[in-house]
Amino acid sequence: MKGLPSTSSRAPVKFRMPTAENLVPIRLDIEIDGHRFKDAFTWNPSDPDSEVVVFAKRTAKDLKLPPAFVMQIAQSIQTQLTEFRSYEGQDMYTGEKIVPIKLDLRVNHTLIKDQFLWDLNNFDSDPEDFARTFCKDLDIEDPEVGPAVAFAIREQLYEIAIQSVATARESRLSKKGRRGAEYIPAIKAGGTAVDLMKLFSNKYSVIRKRKEWDVYEPIVDLLSNEEVDALEAREERNAR
Repeated sequence: MKGLPSTSSRAPVKFRMPTAENLVPIRLDIEIDGHRFKDAFTWNPSDPDSEVVVFAKRTAKDLKLPPAFVMQIAQSIQTQLTEFRSYEGQDMYTGEKIVPIKLDLRVNHTLIKDQFLWDLNNFDSDPEDFARTFCKDLDIEDPEVGPAVAFAIREQLYEIAIQSVATARESRLSKKGRRGAEYIPAIKAGGTAVDLMKLFSNKYSVIRKRKEWDVYEPIVDLLSNEEVDALEAREERNAR
């Protein structure tokens, strides 16, 4: 794929679809009382939520679906939009990142299998335009193939964008951890016990004392009663 020039950067950007249009891939698969409805399409997350109910009612009416489908369609769309919006405002890394996109689709009587590279940092890319060119180059006349190809690309880009958010979050936490370690004062010679008391909790200090006691206690156990009495007598003489 030969896309438009990208603005490569190592700095994080705010989460959004790495395409010209920030559209959410929505997939529905609902079954009620023996009736099943499956569909896949894109949705603008900036549209008012009231449009979701309007769309659900119109879809159920056009396809003559039972009234129960209206609520299920609306809820499924809203849930997926809420998940997408939960990432908005968060950082994600996209700079200098070329990702593989795989197509393995069957649309009506057309089987599509292909793999190509996509510039995740090219926010001018257009999956729909790519799909139209793809179908034209392969002489695919079925009008449903193009939208299916574009949707498959958007779904994969969405998953990659979510992973990029997680990577940016982990990197930020890692940097905070390293900065915190830099502020730990160096332990000076002769002050080890005092510094440990400051760095660790009292509970840990008690455990540490217990370990020291366990180390020295067996030495006394190795002495006989006569040897212990002799040591005590010697200490009394020295004290005089």
